Formats: sequence, C-alpha cells, structure tokens
Amino acid sequence: MLPEEIELARLETEQTELKEQVTSAELTLQTAKTHAAQFQHRYYKTVGRLYAQLDELDAQIARLRMEQAPTNNTLKTEARVAQEKSKKSAEEAGLVEAQSKPPPEPSQSVKQAYRRAVKLMHPDLATTERERRRRTELMSLVNLAYERCDGVGLEKLIEEFGQDPEAIVGEDVASRIVKTIRRIAQLRRRLTELEQEFQAQQASELCQLKQTTERAEAAGDDPLGRLAQQLMRETSEREAQLVAALQRTARR
Repeated sequence: MLPEEIELARLETEQTELKEQVTSAELTLQTAKTHAAQFQHRYYKTVGRLYAQLDELDAQIARLRMEQAPTNNTLKTEARVAQEKSKKSAEEAGLVEAQSKPPPEPSQSVKQAYRRAVKLMHPDLATTERERRRRTELMSLVNLAYERCDGVGLEKLIEEFGQDPEAIVGEDVASRIVKTIRRIAQLRRRLTELEQEFQAQQASELCQLKQTTERAEAAGDDPLGRLAQQLMRETSEREAQLVAALQRTARR
C-alpha cells in the first residue's frame, strides 16, 4: 500500500470508532429522554393532578383574602403569585393528562435499527453544507421514529437513504483523506456535545427526582404513593379553609 493509502486506512479506522461512540451516545441520550418522559407521565398521573388541585385551592383562598382586604398590597401580591402558580401547575398536569399513555419502551430491534440509522445518516458525517442539511432533516425523522418505537419506519428510512443519489460518492485517495479528517473533527465535536447534553439532562430536576424515586422504590418504599396521600390530606384541609372563608364572606 502507498503511504497515503495507509494513512487513509488509519483515519477511516479512527472514524469508524468515533462513529460507534457517537452512535452509542445518541442512543443513550434518546433512551434517557424516553425514560424521563415515562417517569414524568407516571409522576403527574400520581401526584401532578393533586398538586394542581391544591394550588387551585390556594389560589381561591388567596383571592378571597384579597377581596376581604382590597387595600392590602401584600394580599394582592400573594393572590397574584398563587394564581400564577396554579396556572402553571394546571398547564403542566394538563400536558401530561393529554397523553393517552406514556412513551413506549424501545425494543432491542428498534434500538439496533436506530444505531444503524445513526451510523448512516448522522449530520456530522457530512462534508458539505448541503449534505449536512439533508442529513439533519433525516435524523429528525429517525429520532421521531425511535421515540414512537417505529422499527418499520426506521428500516424504511435506512433503505431510502441507501437509494438516495446524494449518498453515492466517488473520490480519489487525497480527497478522501481530507474528507475523513473533517468527519473525525465533526464526530469529536458531536461526541462532546452529546456528553454535555446527557450530563445536563441527568442533572435536571426531573431526572434527579426520577433517580431518587427509583432508589426508594428499589428499597421497597413507595414515595409517590406517600406523597399522594399527603397531598390528599392537604387538599381536604384547604377545602375546609375555603368553605370557612366563603362562609365569612357570606356573613359580611
């Protein structure tokens, strides 16, 4: 082999290893996002609606107190804050309630199809802006199919990509070396981005709650069930407070 051919072989080996690392990182991140969404759905189904009810009762009580002392600026502020909190809780719970079921768990075959699709279509394998745009659009479809656990859709995207005329390239050794060096740089950047995004995702409030809950459940505890019972007790207390406040208002 010529020296440039040896160098090309070395670079292509490095590129293949980086592609494998990026593919694994992409899969890890997407799977973590799916698991987080599943937990979020379970959390709001269990306690989110109770928080929304409690916040709405607090908002009603704060509004009544403000109406009883309309010149009290402190009560006005408390009523406004309580109303904003109630609105946010209702919106968050409503978004989850709108989902008929939590995101499905990707099967092993879907994960394997996703890995193959990423290896083929990842935008960081592009060496021109036109190719990058094409691959970015395709990867958005790949990620959507993975989120839906649509293995058939993933296989179709893989097949169509292979038949795409844009995927056909023919180059000399020197050009391939330059292109491979650029791809290696792109893959390294993407791997760093994925690691940072995964770390940020794991550090999020939702994932921290998920991890804490799962550790407690593994130890035989039921933290969400206990929290739901506590919220139901607090809701009953707030309902009694609201009734008392309404009665005071009616006697005025």
